[in-house]
Amino acid sequence: MPGLAVTELTLSHFRSHRRMSLEAGARPVAIFGPNGAGKTNLIEAVSLLSPGRGMRRAGAEEIARRPEALGWKIAAEMDTPSGRHSVETWSEGGPRSVQVDGKPAPQAALGRIARVVWLVPSMDRLWIEASEGRRRFLDRMVLAFDPGHGEASLAYEKAMRQRNRLLKDQVRDAGWYGALEAQMASAGARIASARRSALSRIAAAQEGAVTAFPAADLFVEAEGPEEEDALAEAFARGRPSDLHAGRTLVGPHRTDLGAIYTAKGVPAAQCSTGEQKALLISLVLAQARAVAEDAGAPPLLLLDEVAAHLDEGRRAALYDEIVRLGAQAWMTGTGPELFEPLEGRAQRLHVTEADGISRVEDVT
Repeated sequence: MPGLAVTELTLSHFRSHRRMSLEAGARPVAIFGPNGAGKTNLIEAVSLLSPGRGMRRAGAEEIARRPEALGWKIAAEMDTPSGRHSVETWSEGGPRSVQVDGKPAPQAALGRIARVVWLVPSMDRLWIEASEGRRRFLDRMVLAFDPGHGEASLAYEKAMRQRNRLLKDQVRDAGWYGALEAQMASAGARIASARRSALSRIAAAQEGAVTAFPAADLFVEAEGPEEEDALAEAFARGRPSDLHAGRTLVGPHRTDLGAIYTAKGVPAAQCSTGEQKALLISLVLAQARAVAEDAGAPPLLLLDEVAAHLDEGRRAALYDEIVRLGAQAWMTGTGPELFEPLEGRAQRLHVTEADGISRVEDVT
């Protein structure tokens, strides 16, 4: 069965890339160049081959290259377990559009073609910052297993926004709330079930894995029940306190993700910075193993500046594991020396910038 890989990528007016086109194989892709050259912009484009706002969570209008502001476009040819697909996504100033194999498609269709997992420097503080980032990390993990998770999340958020509007307007008539709370309960139960299922798969992928990175015990800290009927009752029962607060106080939008460093029995938040980074890498690799078993191919891995905070031994171990997985991993770093352990096993791209325009050269 074929794996998952971006084999052709073309960018037009995407951030610092005015026009860029490259071909790739199924091997890892090592991208190096000075800070500000456009390396992260390149893998951000790959992240937008999945549903959502990509690894930087940027709005469509933020991505267009300046000063032209003509809009932007990404086109890709992708080999997947289900065959080859052509994907295009673009924006001309409004919401982004998607086309798959020449036909208009919703963003959710991207999740059924490509599973994409990323690790970026801003996630290094994941375990010590607010729960919102951990919840987003959890839902990205879930999306790699269950492409329908995004649709359930959108349905829940849409109904909750409408309910919150009623709460802020101090609407007290119960008749206005029933249908919205039923929608939230149905979608919320699906969200909770998918989250727990994903964590179970990742836990199984960590058991007995040959890896240089420490395992983590993940768990969900929910605020409120997770079953549909109980969740609907909780929404109805919570209306008085929600009216006072002007927002919904229980539900899957309040869930937090917890992690314990398995070997030490220590919460991730109390681990050293290096240990927290190692735990994140371990989870990304475990997720890739689980997705490979579930979908028939590992996901695309986007690892921004991942090598900068690893010693030589850990870097080599990471690259070896990526190669064993057979994953197409797009990795960035400032210099080619960071990718020396991948010599002969990866495509190498040198990114430079001049006059505000990024240029990409294949130096494999």
